[in-house]
Amino acid sequence: MKHSTKKILEYFSRTTEDVYSQKELEALLESGKKIRIKFGFDITAPFLHIGHGVSLWMIRYLQEQGHKAVLLAGDFTTSIGDPTGEDKTRPVISEEVIQANAEKYLEQVKMILLDDPEVFELHWNSDWYSKMPLSFFINLLSKVTHANLISRDMFRERIKNSNEIHMHEMLYPILQGYDSVELKSDLTIIGSDQLFNENMGRLYQEKSNQKPQVIITVKLLPGLDGQGKMSKSKNNYIGLGHSSRDKFGLTMTLPDNLIVDYLRIYTDVPLDEIEKMKEVVVENPIQAKKFLASKIVERYHGVDIAEEEQAWFEETFSSKKAPTDIPNIEIKDGLTYFNVLQEFYGDAESNSNIRRLFEQGAVSVNEEKKKEHNEIYKKKLGDVFRVGKRTWFKVK
Repeated sequence: MKHSTKKILEYFSRTTEDVYSQKELEALLESGKKIRIKFGFDITAPFLHIGHGVSLWMIRYLQEQGHKAVLLAGDFTTSIGDPTGEDKTRPVISEEVIQANAEKYLEQVKMILLDDPEVFELHWNSDWYSKMPLSFFINLLSKVTHANLISRDMFRERIKNSNEIHMHEMLYPILQGYDSVELKSDLTIIGSDQLFNENMGRLYQEKSNQKPQVIITVKLLPGLDGQGKMSKSKNNYIGLGHSSRDKFGLTMTLPDNLIVDYLRIYTDVPLDEIEKMKEVVVENPIQAKKFLASKIVERYHGVDIAEEEQAWFEETFSSKKAPTDIPNIEIKDGLTYFNVLQEFYGDAESNSNIRRLFEQGAVSVNEEKKKEHNEIYKKKLGDVFRVGKRTWFKVK
């Protein structure tokens, strides 16, 4: 059933930070046209987290109203590197890594978005940039001034700190902006860190005789440590690609003061129910946190899985014993403890993160802590490894 403009705006108000502009958004929704919603992503890493999910759920809602998600895989721009939030030039990523990352990225996007061609398109910006004549690109540059570009906050910060700005980084906002022209974007839903680039899109659309896209910025919350935004480098995020068990367990590490905000932004629990949870947070924060964890898992994996994960968590942590359903792994002789964890995690954890686990005392064998990651593991069948509070595996 089609929703009214009023109902759509009410739905969006929960997770919207700002709109550029509200009047244009209302006119777009009232126009009756099939809205093209740009969701662009560079493929610097093959993961998304629930912060990215905020925009994706808003786009999914519009898909259900018959509008089209227009995904843009920035394979060309990834090779340059978006300077957003960076105080130094990003390293160059190879084409092979970009393609591999893109496949994993799209798998996670499709956990939320509908991929019916009626409401879903996928483009790669190398399709136009790899064929663009230099004369056309020079013409694009002529439409923006150096003063426009240098006004970007991260560029000003680099200048202040005497850090270099390379010319290809200066051009990045132009490339991301012109993408909106190629996609004929009507609307984009983004984090505020992308506002400068998407405003560049509005500029280029106007100069190309297109109606400029409406920009919605979403509310984003601190990561699990309560310090700054979610990021893989800080290891303070709940990833869309995380298992349901990890989503539940990671949520349980959240500071109590963020429970209500996470319920509001990262779940679809009715607001009146969230209001009642404020009292529960004060009286029984563990119960409130389990409720939040269950609702996050439910959103991505369904009710049944959420119930299973809560039951598993309660059984495991009340008994303080290894669960009965832990994975078994087969390993050869002569490995270090570090090598054993490499075997278990595969590509899911970096070597630096594995070393950090040992340094933090998070690794134990049969409940005996192991801090020397280079120590040779003397294999014994049935040994139970525990990593952190939620991960076990047994040597078979």
